Amino acid sequence: MEGNKKMEVKVYPSLLSVNVLNVEYSIRLVEKIADGLHVDIMDGHFVPNLSYGPSFVEAIKKRTDLSLNVHLMVKEPEKFVDLFIDAGVDELGFHIETTYHPQRLIKYIRDHGVRPFVTLNPVTPLNSIEYLLGDVDMVLLMTVNPGYGGQEFLRFCLKKVRRLREMAVREGISLDIMVDGGIDLSTAPLVVDMGANILISGYGIFGSNDPADTILKMKSLKFKEV
Repeated sequence: MEGNKKMEVKVYPSLLSVNVLNVEYSIRLVEKIADGLHVDIMDGHFVPNLSYGPSFVEAIKKRTDLSLNVHLMVKEPEKFVDLFIDAGVDELGFHIETTYHPQRLIKYIRDHGVRPFVTLNPVTPLNSIEYLLGDVDMVLLMTVNPGYGGQEFLRFCLKKVRRLREMAVREGISLDIMVDGGIDLSTAPLVVDMGANILISGYGIFGSNDPADTILKMKSLKFKEV
């Protein structure tokens, strides 16, 4: 597809892996080269962990011009979206497993000036979002089971990335496919080869010796038309 040919690999460092006592310092390490920042919101129910809230997102928004990509790992995301829209997010996503009315929620988010996306856990089938691809231009595929940073990449997800890209090409949709979970310099080429074009990485970036250089190397990967 013409849209896919023009795609470049983008990188969103995940703030789940920063030094929480010096978040701003971590942002300064990457903000000149990163394409955005990814923020995981965990409620301790949908995933077995707790993380940041809207006040954190609002504070980050005041300290950087990078776009904020916020991933809601929460039950009943309808109860949370207004809080994060008001906090100034640029992209806001929820898990397809958590709502009965995803299309309505997608429209609500977009109508409030925020770019919506849907997220799938590793074992959630792609047919759960097949009929939503006309409503979103971003999908996040988890390549670990969500809840904790630093987990090992699940290689069976590679086929899922490829199938989603093939679905988008077949439907004529220029779709941003994000991947999150175990993404580092060894796994990034694998997912890009399968059709992913946005890499979300926490420990793979902030756990490296040179976060900015790691991002540069990830961004140098060439998106391949499927």
